[in-house]
Amino acid sequence: MRKNLIVVMDDIAAITVKKDTSLALMLEGQRRGYQLHYLNDPDLFLDHGAVSARMRSIRVKDDPNQWYEVDREVTRPLDGDDLVLMRSDPPVDDDYLYATYLLELAERAGARVVNRPRALRDFNEKLAIAHFPELTPDTLVASAPARLREFVAERERTVLKPLDGMGGKSIFLTHPGDPNLNVIIETLTSNGQRLAMAQDYLPAITEGDKRILMVHGKPVPYLLARIPGQHDFRGNLARGGRGEGRPLSDSDRAIAEAVAPLLLDNGIDLAGLDVIGDRLTEINVTSPTCVRELDAQFGINIAGDLFDAVDP
Repeated sequence: MRKNLIVVMDDIAAITVKKDTSLALMLEGQRRGYQLHYLNDPDLFLDHGAVSARMRSIRVKDDPNQWYEVDREVTRPLDGDDLVLMRSDPPVDDDYLYATYLLELAERAGARVVNRPRALRDFNEKLAIAHFPELTPDTLVASAPARLREFVAERERTVLKPLDGMGGKSIFLTHPGDPNLNVIIETLTSNGQRLAMAQDYLPAITEGDKRILMVHGKPVPYLLARIPGQHDFRGNLARGGRGEGRPLSDSDRAIAEAVAPLLLDNGIDLAGLDVIGDRLTEINVTSPTCVRELDAQFGINIAGDLFDAVDP
């Protein structure tokens, strides 16, 4: 086991304790005896060919009133004693990409980075499903407004969304007669200059947008179905959805088994598959969530399984 657990994430002071997966990972790492450190993307830097970081040595608690304490600040290179968890939220913008380049150099110096930085660059969470067209709903990715309007015109209902969002942000449900359709397409594509995704609406969303967590190529045996609230078609918990734990169905397991080799081949040790009905809609690799909800409902330890796999 390595000595240090270094978590690269957004502002730890702003997390929601009861459902934050990064906190679950830190709590488990601390229990296992790692020296725990926390930093943000801009704290990474390259000096004389070595990747270093300004990091805070912290202690964490499962306490909604005070969940972390900073012991001290230290600046040092990342090396073979370090297990690094890259947990910054999307969008995968320039700053995020630069961080992955630096973390890739840290890998070469011996650090273990989860997920692999190259995979974080290569796997757009919306586009990654293109590896499995037989498992997905009808999907179009385009910037041309006319092409997107044609896709919408051929279906009773269509979901339109950006390629760089998270938590249900800027996802639209539309139909051929929608008076706002042109505005939606103009907004998502920046008047035809940016790619957007259109997908066939799946009525099974009313039964939940299912999150299947994959740990080192194996599905957690339970999923979290995020059921839309009364006034929103989106199941995302950030948009008012309700989380309901369930055992995986046969079709859920089939999807997980189909995706697993791609994840393993690319060094993606923790991923979240989004499934509606029996269709794969996204592969989340940047900062997959729902660990705390599933742990609480089923008495399992997903973070423990991850550490067992990546740093035994």
